[in-house]
Amino acid sequence: MNINVHHDSDTDCLTLHLGEHFDFSMHRDFHDACLASNVKARCYVIDLGEVTRMDSSALGMLLLLREHAGADRAEIRIVNARDELRGTLRVAGFDKLFVLH
Repeated sequence: MNINVHHDSDTDCLTLHLGEHFDFSMHRDFHDACLASNVKARCYVIDLGEVTRMDSSALGMLLLLREHAGADRAEIRIVNARDELRGTLRVAGFDKLFVLH
């Protein structure tokens, strides 16, 4: 698994630490970690600190998470993204849909 998941029961926040590649190869793991029907949290933190490569399917997974978490009511923070990933997220308009730290 290229993803580590931590759920803080005090804050009901699910944190996902992603591995080096955030791409289609981790679709199943990402789905099981945060998109399955039995997984629901008040807030989500996506830690991209280890990610060096991200493709369009990663952007799709983030959009699916946003829908799963309640769309405009969703509290999703994307943290520790490298400058080039942050630039990709901004070009795609994700800075308007997610909180980027």
